[in-house]
Amino acid sequence: MAITKIHAIQATVHKAVNYICNSQKTDESILISSFGCSPETAAFDFKFALSKTNQADPNKAFHLIQAFAPGEVSYKKAHQIGVELADKLLEGKFSYIVSTHIDKGHVHNHIIFCAADNVNHEKYHDCKQTYYHIRRLNDELCSKHQLSVISPTNQRGKSYKEWTSGRNGTSWKIKLKQDIDEAIQNADTYEQCMELIRAKGYEIKGETIGENALKYISFRPLDREHFVRGSLKSLGAEYAKERIKERVETKALAQTQKRVPFPARKKPLIKDYSSRTLIDTSEEKFTQSPGLQHWAAIENLKIAASSYSKAGSIIELEKQIESKSVLAKTARNSLVETERQLKDLGQILKYAEQYQSNHIYHIRYRKSKDPDAYLRHHETELLLHDGAENMLKRFGISLKHFDIDKFRNDYNALYAKKEALQKTYTSAEKDIQALNRKLDNLNQYLDRTPGQEQTTNRKPEKDFTSL
Repeated sequence: MAITKIHAIQATVHKAVNYICNSQKTDESILISSFGCSPETAAFDFKFALSKTNQADPNKAFHLIQAFAPGEVSYKKAHQIGVELADKLLEGKFSYIVSTHIDKGHVHNHIIFCAADNVNHEKYHDCKQTYYHIRRLNDELCSKHQLSVISPTNQRGKSYKEWTSGRNGTSWKIKLKQDIDEAIQNADTYEQCMELIRAKGYEIKGETIGENALKYISFRPLDREHFVRGSLKSLGAEYAKERIKERVETKALAQTQKRVPFPARKKPLIKDYSSRTLIDTSEEKFTQSPGLQHWAAIENLKIAASSYSKAGSIIELEKQIESKSVLAKTARNSLVETERQLKDLGQILKYAEQYQSNHIYHIRYRKSKDPDAYLRHHETELLLHDGAENMLKRFGISLKHFDIDKFRNDYNALYAKKEALQKTYTSAEKDIQALNRKLDNLNQYLDRTPGQEQTTNRKPEKDFTSL
């Protein structure tokens, strides 16, 4: 990607030429090219061409700047593109000098060309139309050399609110309802449903059902400022909290009849063994010691019984693992999306601050009686301003409705959401590990292949009630 800026020189052509041809800025003058003149005599060559024209406007030359995105192009290639731009734009009629500066962090070309051509002795007409022509040529060259290009658009820009709400390409309310529907399908309880919706990156309030609870449940997506109610008017009757709960419970009843869970103990286990791993009794020390083998058998029975008691049943344990896996996957997907949005918003915040800090130089440059002299003193600030302006436009940010505090607040809120999703994901992963350990213990103790279907020919499960 390259940006362009152009202004007229009405005095001191030799100062402008000396500035862009500074040997310290151009790798000892290696990155300098010219046509129809030489850097040493350009001011005189331009003066001669100007003497041939009858047009009386005060412009003696034009100074065109072509700046590239950091790290996208080498100095040599940048210089080549600058020469190609000058050749395409000036069509062999105007004398020019192209220099590439290497003293800044951003690679950029300076092109100074005479205001009068050498063929028809006509003045270069600088206007919006000719500037758009420069931009088109610049984009064509960037595409040719496989550099990024800012895509043209018929819109003048849009507000940050419009930008954030339109990122997914579909209505955010439709997306919200789709996410709620998916959570209902994957949840066995109303509480699980709420947990899944939060894992998708939504903030929820008013989900409690009861006499003192709020009348409506409300949801707020990551990229929205305000909550939307789960009501008939906003999302539809199917998304009221009572109806969401009813849909979850109806779905649960329609599923295959669950296995009757193991009866709950009246007294809890004195010690929880479910977090342990079964002892491997195949080692030689166990086979040679009946006492040690007996001890290990009792310990394994305690571990298996504790795991079974905590789960209720193997089928219930597998169901819990599946539910936690869906939660972890959902939270992970939301976390990835949130991190991507944070990356984009971080760039916007950076370029917004860069634009705001350097905008005053742009204003003064536009009002300067000698813009070329002002450019020589504030080249870096002006290039940073133009680069930030183009990047903000690329992100669809309207510079007329510019609120850097809003960007910063949105970034902080999004970062807080990322941390919450990270905790949900980490917690779900830990729960899955613990549940899998319990299931492995039971499968190993019962000599059961994971995922094995229960059949009438299968050995009955061992009795844990004797503990």
